[in-house]
Parts: sequence; structure tokens; C-alpha cells
Amino acid sequence: MEFEVPEALKKAQLDLVEKVKKSKGKIKIGINEVTKAAERETAKLVLIAKDTDPKEIVMHIPLICKEKNIPFSFADSKKDLGKSAGIQVGTTAIAITEEGGVKKEVDELAKKLKELK
Repeated sequence: MEFEVPEALKKAQLDLVEKVKKSKGKIKIGINEVTKAAERETAKLVLIAKDTDPKEIVMHIPLICKEKNIPFSFADSKKDLGKSAGIQVGTTAIAITEEGGVKKEVDELAKKLKELK
């Protein structure tokens, strides 16, 4: 289910998570929270760490996102995802649930990600 994300887009999606945090948007951090947000269709965008081990713990997330028509993508590392979310540790997945002041940017990134698949 993984696909290759261009370098420019990788940086853009991590920067976007930081912007959402700064603009009073809301994100969910971790597999359980992201799974719930996707199942409840409150997630606007989902990011998954490629270096998650074992992969089985995140394999269900792209399937749920596809079923619910939620854009998703992959980040290179858990460390990168954690840093962009403003936490001191890595995380396997992040979901943007409220865009804050950057709704247009989230929508644009989601559109680009859908074009990749």
C-alpha cells in the first residue's frame, strides 16, 4: 500500500503539521488515536511513518483511509513525525482533525496526495 512521496512533498506535509499546531488546529497522535479519527471520519489528512516496525501495526490505516476517502501519506521516520507534531518522541502516525487557519493548505496537499496514487 506504500507509495513513493516526492522529497518536496515530504517536507511540505511535515511543515503543514507544524503550521496546523501553530494555528490552533488539532492533531491526533499515535496509532490508536489516528485509527479512531479515521474510523469516525474526523481525520482530514493522515501521515504514517515508514520506519514503523513491525509494519503490521499500521497496515490497517491506509485501508481505512481508502474506505473513508481520507487522504494519507508516508513520512520517512517516526522521529520526523514526532518533531513536526511538537513532541519529544517519535510517533507512528498523525491525523489532522481540525485545520485551524491553514484549511486551504491542507486541502491543496490532500489534492496533491490523491494525484500520486
